[in-house]
Amino acid sequence: MPAVTVPAGAPAHEAGPSSCSEPLPAPEARREAVVIDTNIILDVFVFADAAAKPIRKALEAGELDWIATRPMRDELARVLDYPQIVPRLNFYRLSADDVLASFDRHARLTEVAIKARLNCSDPDDQKFIDLAVAGQTLLLSKDRHVLSMSKRLLAHGVRARAAI
Repeated sequence: MPAVTVPAGAPAHEAGPSSCSEPLPAPEARREAVVIDTNIILDVFVFADAAAKPIRKALEAGELDWIATRPMRDELARVLDYPQIVPRLNFYRLSADDVLASFDRHARLTEVAIKARLNCSDPDDQKFIDLAVAGQTLLLSKDRHVLSMSKRLLAHGVRARAAI
């Protein structure tokens, strides 16, 4: 609320509404909960992929509630050290710390979810599925193992997509 200036000597009631009569703030717009897998994170924060630009824009605008776990962050840190990724970081004049700082700025860390009843054929992707099922969120992934489960995930309240 903006500050109210009261002229010297003005009666107190001219200072504006009292705290008990101030209007309630507008409710915050509901942010869409999303789980983002590592390949999409790389597209958003390293490769500046055109298909990932709406994701980055939505994250920066606070329109998405990106939920993640410590193992997801650890996976990203590990992937950023891969020999095929380091030259790309150098090309874009980024460091692994830059990308991890973006993760930290935009992701909301939560506890590891319990194992979902759905099994992914790639065990590395299971943590993303578990968290998305637990929160019934949007799951962003380009991984064929995850996307092949789209119909089964939808039955558990998860929309798996490659982009928004």
